[in-house]
Amino acid sequence: MIKNQSVNVATAKELGLLPEEFEQICSLLGRTPNFTELSIYSVMWSEHASYKNSIKKIKTLPRDGEQLMVKAGEENAGMVYIGNGIACVFKIESHNHPSAVEPYQGAATGVGGINRDIFTMGARPIAQLNSLRFGDIDSPHTQWLLKGVTKGIGDYGNAFGVPVVGGEVFFDPCYENNPLVNAMSVGIMKKDDLISAIAKGKGNPIYIVGSSTGKDGIHGTSFASAQITENSSDDIPSIQVGDPFQEKLLLEASLELGKSGSIIGMQDMGAAGIICSTSEMSERGECGMDIHLDRVPLRQKNIEPWEILLSESQERMLVCVKKGQEKIVEDIFKKWDLNCAQIGEVTDGDRLNFYWNNELVADVPASTLVLGGGAPQYDRESKEPAYFAETFKFNIDSVEEPDLQECKKIGEYIINHPNIASKRWVYEQYDSMVGTRNMSTNSPSDAAIVNVKGTDTAIAMTTDCNGRYVYANPEIGTQIAVAEAARNIVCSGGEPLAVTNCCNFGNPYHPETYWQFENAIKGMSIACSRFNTPVTGGNVSFYNQASMNGKIESVFPTPVIGMIGVVEKKLHTTLDFKKAGQTIYLLGHVVDDINCSEYLYSYKGIKSSPAPYFDIEEEYNLHHALNGLILEGLISSAHDISDGGLFTTLIESAMPNDLGFEILTDSEIRLDSYLFGESQGRVVVTIDSEKEEAFLDVIGLTGVPCCTIGSVTKGKIIIDDENFGNIKDYKVKYNSCFANRMEK
Repeated sequence: MIKNQSVNVATAKELGLLPEEFEQICSLLGRTPNFTELSIYSVMWSEHASYKNSIKKIKTLPRDGEQLMVKAGEENAGMVYIGNGIACVFKIESHNHPSAVEPYQGAATGVGGINRDIFTMGARPIAQLNSLRFGDIDSPHTQWLLKGVTKGIGDYGNAFGVPVVGGEVFFDPCYENNPLVNAMSVGIMKKDDLISAIAKGKGNPIYIVGSSTGKDGIHGTSFASAQITENSSDDIPSIQVGDPFQEKLLLEASLELGKSGSIIGMQDMGAAGIICSTSEMSERGECGMDIHLDRVPLRQKNIEPWEILLSESQERMLVCVKKGQEKIVEDIFKKWDLNCAQIGEVTDGDRLNFYWNNELVADVPASTLVLGGGAPQYDRESKEPAYFAETFKFNIDSVEEPDLQECKKIGEYIINHPNIASKRWVYEQYDSMVGTRNMSTNSPSDAAIVNVKGTDTAIAMTTDCNGRYVYANPEIGTQIAVAEAARNIVCSGGEPLAVTNCCNFGNPYHPETYWQFENAIKGMSIACSRFNTPVTGGNVSFYNQASMNGKIESVFPTPVIGMIGVVEKKLHTTLDFKKAGQTIYLLGHVVDDINCSEYLYSYKGIKSSPAPYFDIEEEYNLHHALNGLILEGLISSAHDISDGGLFTTLIESAMPNDLGFEILTDSEIRLDSYLFGESQGRVVVTIDSEKEEAFLDVIGLTGVPCCTIGSVTKGKIIIDDENFGNIKDYKVKYNSCFANRMEK
């Protein structure tokens, strides 16, 4: 008999549900839910779990491609074939709100959760990336967040034993109270070894394995679906606590379990815990379950049935076992010293029945809970923000063109800016070499390159997004994010394959925010279609805004693109200049443009301008041409022009081998545009003299603009015959920016 705890519309609102959603739940059940059942719907219909305000737009993204083995929504992560019988499994997700109030555990459990999404499918994680956003780096609050987040990522990833091979860190005041912490994991597996997140077969036992269950993370999905306020620290019980050593054991046990042939399916317990795993596995297998919550291993007393259901305690899996194979499963987890408890069995129909000491405490249809199933789906009001039209009023002529002497000052300022300067202080906290697969640690390239042992191929991977561009123009800015990710992989000698995304936005009930979101999705769709990089899944994170002292501030719309590609090892191309005397060429269309550049935004203090120049067809042609040049062995180095402009690109290419450069600017283009503008679709390459003729013949056939701009020197930096100093001095500035601030 279900306990009839009294609930009403007010209770539903307290749990984050709308009044009309409460009525819909009553209609679906044919009665008023009890508190446990209402709590189930509150987490499963939260934005974080149900995507109710985003799913209609997300479904418009390109999700088909010959390279895909698993499409968006079919499993926990995307799966792409990379040859040699091997598949790559990858995904990115956010842990923004937990990191805002408890940065260490928030970031650590974000890493743990995304890794479980990979190995629950039978893949071994081999690389991690992240994309981080914070407020003013000199703010004590930002430094507290940054130190906690980076230590959380480092401690968990290092102990778990998967290298962090790439990522990005960006600072702007809009992220001051709502940082963005996006974690990406990449794994590999034999293509036929997929473990599906499915349950089926009446009478097949259901096991919970891994860590014990506690009260951490209860209503975590609801917490992630609300804005940050001065009182959000009171919600620390909603934040999970991670144990990377337990996760390492769970990884090995899970992979062994997958090879045992004893299971039907397996699902990690992340957001919404047991209720999410039971409902998703049941819905996928068109079945139901009887689950006995009193059989769940607990790590604390006085925990209610609804708390067990909703707990987001980490390092746990739900497993559907083939009847008669129970001892094999139990022996595997005994070997790895992990909990392994049978808590229920598969039933016919679609009902999820939850019991406590044999008393029925909740009865809900699985199909009404899951993403794309019975959960509501909304179209929200959309309205173009007033600021958007204002950006187009910017006129480059209103900015006085600097002379060469001022360009020296600008160059030093840009190289020492926290958005441009080395993030060594961050990445030195991460182990980038564990597993001995990382090919780009000592051979820097635009994308991280990770070895697939025993083959001639490697995986290229990157995370990219400039939220400033997206704020200025969501459609174009998001196209740029996709294009830059693809460009980074192409510059590294690879072929882009597929995308995972992490869409970080403000409140979807604000029409201006929803306009940003829908136009960003439109831009992503256009770019992913053009570059043949279908979207395999990801994460939508709304409510990234903070209400502090009565003022609400949203973050820049930040749709982070995680992209993977495949690289023939012999074609791996690095960004570093190799020797003095090499010719430096600039590929791509050069225009007078300083829009949204770090130079304009930070040095000049002009915050409103359009997105940088971008032409998707020019970008596509550039990638195609660069692919051909690398295939012919004509390129010595390649580095794309992005944040900080051409000057930054040249400095970054010169620093690894302490080389310099001598270049001439273009008299038809403003000095600031030429050196510090961030117009897209451009790449700097170096060519050995003996290959120059062949290079010019090939590039001439492509129609891609190309011009020689100078040559590599032994260390001096000379622009238009003006001495800009020595590369070693810039290297000191570039490497000391972060450390000087963070070690105070």
